[in-house]
Amino acid sequence: MKEIIKEFKLSSWAVNNKISVYVMMAIILIIGLRSYNSMPKESFPEVKQPIVYINTAYPGNSPIDMENLVTRPMEKEINTITGLKKLNSTSIQDFSVIIAEFELSVKGEKALQEVKDAIDRAKMDLPNDLPADPSVMEMDFSEFPVMNVNVSGDYPQEKLKEYAEYVEDKMEALSEVSSVDISGLTEEEVEIAIDRVKMEALELSLE
Repeated sequence: MKEIIKEFKLSSWAVNNKISVYVMMAIILIIGLRSYNSMPKESFPEVKQPIVYINTAYPGNSPIDMENLVTRPMEKEINTITGLKKLNSTSIQDFSVIIAEFELSVKGEKALQEVKDAIDRAKMDLPNDLPADPSVMEMDFSEFPVMNVNVSGDYPQEKLKEYAEYVEDKMEALSEVSSVDISGLTEEEVEIAIDRVKMEALELSLE
């Protein structure tokens, strides 16, 4: 009986030419490392996920009425848009929120316009006594803050505000920072109590 020997030529060549295989692996490794080091990187890359929010207020209506009278007619038209990935809605007392998420291939401006057109088509099925038209806006993740800095300490609020404004100026001076906002400070007010009897006696007006 004749013995049949099968051989995979590439494996046999690799075994017989170890040095060549090592050299090829070294070249691939060097090219890979160079490509990795030259690849652009971002700590906070801009997200281009087209998401559109539709907010509608209709005071004096229960969640069920909001669902049937407002949310469903708009959902029906939005569902006909090409490129729509996901549609979520929430109907609460006096208010309806619809979130339309589109495929990444759809541009944000186009998605926003498509949703506005769908809302215009749905208006004939919406209640006539809506206090305002549904609000349609695109969610832009690039506008979200990527860093929050807390300023605290055993100091009066005026001193903390001074420190916060100093940090704000330093951060805005960086070319990589588009804007810095301060939040959490209480507004200062001056209250003047008027004694009308004394004012009338002195013949003084409020001005």
